[in-house]
Amino acid sequence: MDNTLDPRWQTALSHSRYLANLLQARPALIPELAATWLQPLSEDLLLTPLHQEFTDDEAVRSALRRLRHRAMAHIALRDLCGLAPLAEVVESMTMLADVTTNFALDYYHRQLAATYGEPLDKAGQPQRLLIIGMGKLGGRELNVSSDVDYIFVYPEEGDTDGKKSIENYDFFTRLGKRVIGALGDLTADGQVFRVDMRLRPNGDSGPLVCSLDSLENYFITQGREWERYAWIKSRVMNAGPNADGAALGDWMTALRRISRPFVFRKYLDFGAINAMRDLHAQIRREVARKDMADHVKLGPGGIREVEFIAQVFQLIRGGRDPALQIRPTLSVLKLLVERKLIPAETEQELRDAYVFLRRLEHRLQYVEDKQTHMLPVDASEQAKIAQSMDFPDWAAMLAVLNGHREKVSRHFGEVFSDPEAGEHPLTGLWLGQLDEDTSIESLGNLGFRHPKDAIARLADLRASSRYQQLPATNRARLDAVGPRLIEAAGATHDPDTTLVRGLQFLEGIARRGSYLALLQQYPMALRRVADMVCASNWATEYLNRHPLLLDELLDPRLYDSATDWTGFRDNLQRNLADHAGDTEREMDILRETHHAQVFRLLAQDIAGLQTIEHLSDHLTELADIIVQETLPLVWSKIKNRHCPTPKFAVIGYGKMGGKELGYASDLDLVYLYDDDDQDAAENYTRLGQRLNTWLSSQTSAGMLFETDLRLRPNGDAGLLAVSVDAFRDYELKNAWVWEHQALTRARFCAGDPAVGARFEAIRCEILCQPRDLAKLKAEVVAMRQKMYDAHALNSATEFALKHDQGGIVDVEFIVQYLVLGYAHQHPSLTGNLGNIALLRMAGELGLIDPQQAAAAGNAYREYRRLQHAKRLSATPKAPIPREGVEKHIAAVNRLWEAVFPG
Repeated sequence: MDNTLDPRWQTALSHSRYLANLLQARPALIPELAATWLQPLSEDLLLTPLHQEFTDDEAVRSALRRLRHRAMAHIALRDLCGLAPLAEVVESMTMLADVTTNFALDYYHRQLAATYGEPLDKAGQPQRLLIIGMGKLGGRELNVSSDVDYIFVYPEEGDTDGKKSIENYDFFTRLGKRVIGALGDLTADGQVFRVDMRLRPNGDSGPLVCSLDSLENYFITQGREWERYAWIKSRVMNAGPNADGAALGDWMTALRRISRPFVFRKYLDFGAINAMRDLHAQIRREVARKDMADHVKLGPGGIREVEFIAQVFQLIRGGRDPALQIRPTLSVLKLLVERKLIPAETEQELRDAYVFLRRLEHRLQYVEDKQTHMLPVDASEQAKIAQSMDFPDWAAMLAVLNGHREKVSRHFGEVFSDPEAGEHPLTGLWLGQLDEDTSIESLGNLGFRHPKDAIARLADLRASSRYQQLPATNRARLDAVGPRLIEAAGATHDPDTTLVRGLQFLEGIARRGSYLALLQQYPMALRRVADMVCASNWATEYLNRHPLLLDELLDPRLYDSATDWTGFRDNLQRNLADHAGDTEREMDILRETHHAQVFRLLAQDIAGLQTIEHLSDHLTELADIIVQETLPLVWSKIKNRHCPTPKFAVIGYGKMGGKELGYASDLDLVYLYDDDDQDAAENYTRLGQRLNTWLSSQTSAGMLFETDLRLRPNGDAGLLAVSVDAFRDYELKNAWVWEHQALTRARFCAGDPAVGARFEAIRCEILCQPRDLAKLKAEVVAMRQKMYDAHALNSATEFALKHDQGGIVDVEFIVQYLVLGYAHQHPSLTGNLGNIALLRMAGELGLIDPQQAAAAGNAYREYRRLQHAKRLSATPKAPIPREGVEKHIAAVNRLWEAVFPG
């Protein structure tokens, strides 16, 4: 056996006294290492020494410790000689922990079962102890001299089935103690890992093992914020024989069902920022007390701060975005960039710092195989560390280290800085601690025109039972946000209105501490809320209905008017796929995604970044995508469906068809199919019914759209889903003129493109039918008169934009008449181009005067703008002063008289 040291090992041996001493004490390791060290450590290499029969516990303990020596020498050699990247090192250490833990667990389970029998669940099935790895062990990021953090959980109470029966609790407690001893007891061969059980429920004062029921009860009644943080990286380590048995999957599922809601809230949990800030402050105080500024893990800009940055985003958003429920820190940071939650440059700086700090941590620990994170003070030790980090001297390494720590500290501060440092100057006003004159003066200085009304409104809020009965933490948060709302209201052009609407919003979310925490942590979001509620009553009501949308105010892309619809659809599909089969959650995802995009468009609209035409295009595109993604979800849930993909099309009419949707527009829909299967009619009727339910039902996340299906053949009396042949037959033989008018704005929106193409061919065929112009005019005018009689305002001073003479409906009827009357001569008129473009086309074709067409088109554009502005106001259905639109009314009336003389 050749025990000669490979000269290539000298770098590692000169750095690590532990490694040098180990090979001197155990020269038999040298040829073993020589044969394997050029390859990463493998699970087979770890398992091989354990494939033997052990006669007693001492032999087991000795084998596990010798295995640890072998593995540590292998890892240290590869790392210190520059062959192993950080990912390999931490995975190798985690693999060592997994192999030794599972071996000990299986060995001592069999040992105890031989004496007491198998611990059974209520179904009579044998159980296994679940060992949950926490911290870096759970995240597969174990460092080279780490301890291991365990929590022991067993599935159910009960008894063992041996002659010497004991309770399951006793069995698993004994098993847990033996596993701890096998790995953690200090013997002549050292120890495998230091075992830390303090993360278990109730810590050192709690039982060593607990059942799943006990764990669930603990989370519900006693679980603390820092434990949520600890459980992010939790991982069941069971493998091999410890993972056998049909019930294991059920136990794992049960454990996830218990732990996930505790760790990851269903809502956006911005309260986690305050909790983690407090936890970090405790750590900082401990670091300062023990003079640990040079601690690369806990010191300023250290490893823990990088982990906190990653994990606070997980706690805030992991409940709503399951992809964030992953464990490795670097993987989380990468995902945060993909989710646009942090910039790519931030991720790169944090990644580089984390890798540097972890490599430095390992080099500090390799020296003596000690769990240290302190930078050395001895010059020779400093030189050794610098050299192993590939620096010429300590000063050069320290400069790079300090650069990384400064970047980490800066990013940490950006996430965790406390905007509430110091009392806000308006706190006394908010709390009613000022006399009336001082309060009036303060509000007057902020621009309030009716300060007494504002003072009374604030007093009403403080006296309300809702405020008085708030939990202490929520009231503290509200009292922190309130003064900033007054300040933000004062910065708007109408402070009085903004304060009233803002207080209404705060009252609505007062019991949702997470939303208050968001506004407390991000004053910029509160300022944006103030701007939006000031600008629009509809925006206020929308935000009141959907406070979840507050999160959108943090997005730096909020005012990016170039919507990436492909990315939007991809994100929606990915989110739906994450919850496939969960109907309730799928319906909520559709609603939440739709509401968020509407809110972004609303913010851009209020900021003056969207024209009415572009806004309608965006809202229509959004509706199309929602219907397109909903349709296959609904079809997949229909039992006995006769084909994998429905031969079914959704046809949009009205504003949906004409791509003129507004914020609160309903969807006029018709459902067509082209399928001869005997079950087609029944299945597609069911599909139409359920699609309508998915679109219009009110869930906890709100509603998507009001839908109107009355434009289908025979209206409410007709079939919900109609075959294309029946549709064509109806349109040719039985449809009223107004139904052909409606067809001018209809288009295929979702479903089978082949069915959509057949519909479009039928639409063009119908629109291009030659018609008696005199009769057509009479019918159009008669229908217009009927609508005028029912809805017109007929006021000398006020004007109803839609129904009054010279308004929106007149323009629409003119266009529809021109299409129906002349499309047989000019098929281009059948294009779904919008009313303004069709008016211009009719002018160019000589059907109407081009100047009159342009003037009516301008009027229509202005009417739509005014109609949209009214929608955002506190009186959306109120008429407008006639004097402001007289020229537009006259322009439309002139064109009406030209088209429908007399």
